[in-house]
Amino acid sequence: MKKTIQLSINRQPCTIAVEPHQTLLDMLRDELGMTGTKRGCDKGDCGTCTVLVNNKPINACLYLAVRADGKEILTVEGMETDEGLHPLQKAFLEKGAVQCGFCTPGMLMASVSLLDGKKNPTEEEVKQAISGNLCRCTGYTHIVEAVVSATKKRGEKF
Repeated sequence: MKKTIQLSINRQPCTIAVEPHQTLLDMLRDELGMTGTKRGCDKGDCGTCTVLVNNKPINACLYLAVRADGKEILTVEGMETDEGLHPLQKAFLEKGAVQCGFCTPGMLMASVSLLDGKKNPTEEEVKQAISGNLCRCTGYTHIVEAVVSATKKRGEKF
């Protein structure tokens, strides 16, 4: 039996009926067509499905959609600003942190969460923040460089 929930997705109110066993990942991708959040391992190990729930990174593949009732969800689709790409997205492009792109949404979301709470994180803090996200292409160096680089552009909207 479906349950109707109300939440905010990318700063927009949303009312949707979900199955009790449906994950947030399935709701975003299958019900709302938001395919920026990727499906990876379905076990919470790879981080490709990372989204922010009330500004905290979570694995959407493990989070039941009914738990999102009354919460604020931010996905990679919601990162764009009025001026275009988010400064972090720009930094990922500038520093070559995007290879195949599969891990990129999760890496971006984990990094946004870090930068929202920390003005000038160290490389170690960046590594810790993205430690739940696996990347098989870049070796992480470019990703860490991109996040650190984005902190230097704090004049732009975050």
